[in-house]
Amino acid sequence: MGLDVLLVNPPDVTTKYQRFLGITAPPLGLAYIAAVLEEAGYTVRILDCPPLEMTWEEFRRTVRRLKPKIVSIMATTPIIQQAYRAARIVKEELEDVIVCLGGYHPTFMDAECLEECEHVDIVIRREGEFTLLDLVRTFIDGVKSLSEVLGITYRRKGDIVRNPDRPLIRDLDALPFPARHLLPMDRYTFFGARTSATTVITSRGCPVGCDFCASSRMHGRRLRMHSAERVVSEVAHVRERYGSDIVAFVDDTFTYDRRRVERICRLMIEADLDVTWGCAARVDTVDRELLELMRDAGCSVLFFGVESGSQEILDNVGKGFTVEQTKRAFELCRELGIRTVASAVIGLPGETHETARATIRLLKELDPDYAVVSVATPYPGTRFFEEVVEKDLLVDRDWDKFTLMEPVAATTELSPEEIKRYQRRAMLEFYLRPRYILRRLKEDGVDAVRVAGTMMAEVTFKKLKSLISRLPSPRFSPREETDG
Repeated sequence: MGLDVLLVNPPDVTTKYQRFLGITAPPLGLAYIAAVLEEAGYTVRILDCPPLEMTWEEFRRTVRRLKPKIVSIMATTPIIQQAYRAARIVKEELEDVIVCLGGYHPTFMDAECLEECEHVDIVIRREGEFTLLDLVRTFIDGVKSLSEVLGITYRRKGDIVRNPDRPLIRDLDALPFPARHLLPMDRYTFFGARTSATTVITSRGCPVGCDFCASSRMHGRRLRMHSAERVVSEVAHVRERYGSDIVAFVDDTFTYDRRRVERICRLMIEADLDVTWGCAARVDTVDRELLELMRDAGCSVLFFGVESGSQEILDNVGKGFTVEQTKRAFELCRELGIRTVASAVIGLPGETHETARATIRLLKELDPDYAVVSVATPYPGTRFFEEVVEKDLLVDRDWDKFTLMEPVAATTELSPEEIKRYQRRAMLEFYLRPRYILRRLKEDGVDAVRVAGTMMAEVTFKKLKSLISRLPSPRFSPREETDG
């Protein structure tokens, strides 16, 4: 009879950024969609090709064998070409299949995706759970017409039709747990090593709306949250079923709602789950009292979006906090024994030689356990993208290069080459400090480093040094030297 729906994360979709870090993480977006479809009684498979190391030929054979009626392919900006390739293979193998494309890039470039790839029939915009469910009911059960399905863009008689947006899901607790049983849970890696760590999403939406982030446009400015009880129940579920004793809460900002965080922590303490966890936090949402409670509940690492050492740059992109608040948050974490990951970006709007050097100085002053320095990348759907296009600062529109590692835009003062040089220099200056090296050697000698999420895994200094040593040495004139 064939499969109702096949959800695909295409082969060879890891970006250079992911390959650099050795990361393959569960695609929870697909797992949520699968869970909703299964709950409605449809047969579903998830084909998460990267952790399976599936080749294109193996993908082709699998599609031919499963014979799905509908295939939905996830896509972000740097992997859009691989998504198109997957769509072409599906169409070559199956005559009457419907091919959908969803994710951030298709949401904001829906018409362009349909124009660029004739093998894609429908683009699913924004949240896909109930949009794909409606499409399944349309094509398999015939209970709806395509014109009635909210949140899609498609072709009709040669024209591209854009149906109205679907309202965002209000009650996240009404969603079932992600269908992790359809994922290869034993194949995910962080920094190249297999791990028992897994990810959990506890909220959607972001009230801040930073200029370089598309999250608020994808999921809305209103923060929609799972209840504390639901969060702890899901953590207990992954602990019991998959043996995951390390959990990364991969919300945009886990700590945004203080009362909910406190409730989650108290419930985790009561449940005695024996789980170590980490999350992304904003520096202006934590204080000593909250951090102590989080630590007591098992929080061992926090990921902070430091972004820049320049207050002017922070204000330019709408971060809404100060450099002094950043310094205080890292000081508190150090005092309380919570490991930190500082994420900074070089090349944001208004970046100059002076502001880039300020970011490098700040990273060394903060002295986090780990630092991640990426190249500012103007993704479609962000105000940053609109600004660089308007000011003619976008120098490369090859989506394959939108990886956070390659500069595709300039600033009014810095060329793409200079942005890349500062990014490389930031990593070198941070990791090759004698004080940092001695600390890492000392700490890694007595305790494994537990880091969760996209930048959270077990890491040794030797691995980090190996990665950094492969970066070309930057060449700077004396006036560009930073302090210390």
